[in-house]
Amino acid sequence: MNWLTLTLASAACLGLYDVAKKAALRDNPVLLVLLLSTLSGLGLLLVELALAARIPGLPRFELESLAWADHGYVVVKSAIVSASWVFTFLAIKHLPISLATPIRASAPLFTVIGALCVFGERPVGRQWLGMAVVFGAYAAFSAIGKREGIVFRKDRWVGFLFLGTLIGSASGLYDKYLLQDLQLPPFTLQFWFTLYGACLQAGLWWCFARPRPASPPLELRGWILLVGSLLVLADQCYFEAVARDGALISVVSVVRRSNVLVSFAVGAVLFRERLLGQKALALAGVLVGLVLLLRA
Repeated sequence: MNWLTLTLASAACLGLYDVAKKAALRDNPVLLVLLLSTLSGLGLLLVELALAARIPGLPRFELESLAWADHGYVVVKSAIVSASWVFTFLAIKHLPISLATPIRASAPLFTVIGALCVFGERPVGRQWLGMAVVFGAYAAFSAIGKREGIVFRKDRWVGFLFLGTLIGSASGLYDKYLLQDLQLPPFTLQFWFTLYGACLQAGLWWCFARPRPASPPLELRGWILLVGSLLVLADQCYFEAVARDGALISVVSVVRRSNVLVSFAVGAVLFRERLLGQKALALAGVLVGLVLLLRA
């Protein structure tokens, strides 16, 4: 598969991941759900390692050795992503999914700016137009959100979501450095990143959110296991896409955020959210932008 096809597969898994995340967080403590979700993803990676040991011809699931310096770089990525997840998990628990996921989709704006400034990427004209159309659709989503009574300037959950999105976009730029400049193997990067992330999140939970007499009990749902597994699959497709020659991180970031289509179609109906017709029109803009990107 080429890097655009891999990016679309990542987007589909990421959309289902958003739905599972919203369902898992309902009436549950955020940091514990985050930790258990990461552990479930780590479990899937261990299963893939076991399969690779028994079945020849699965090199993408082999764990390669890394230098100590490379482990340090991976720890930095784990810290960046864990910080982003803490803010976004808190926000998604309290915001409608049909609003939260489009806001999250604004991440490519920051990634594109960073890719242009740091890596000197130059998308072709039609790709510029496609990104502009997608960004316009995202702005429409934000305007629609105001009709649901959410004042962006005053709502702390919206602020958390934007902060988590900004931190997450920095991770996208860092991924290109790890995968293309340092040439870290995608599966090896994902395994250690997930393991270190689980350790960091366990530390956060231990310090700030251990069970207290007044805290609500965790309702263990299958959604929690799906969160980690879907994210692992989404990231595997994403890492493979970024690692391919010719991959433009600015385009990958925008196309990957088409996960909002899946989140909207499944999540908005599942959670019975409002203003779906108006949001569907904004989603049409996302589709137009994606067509321009994929035909460029």
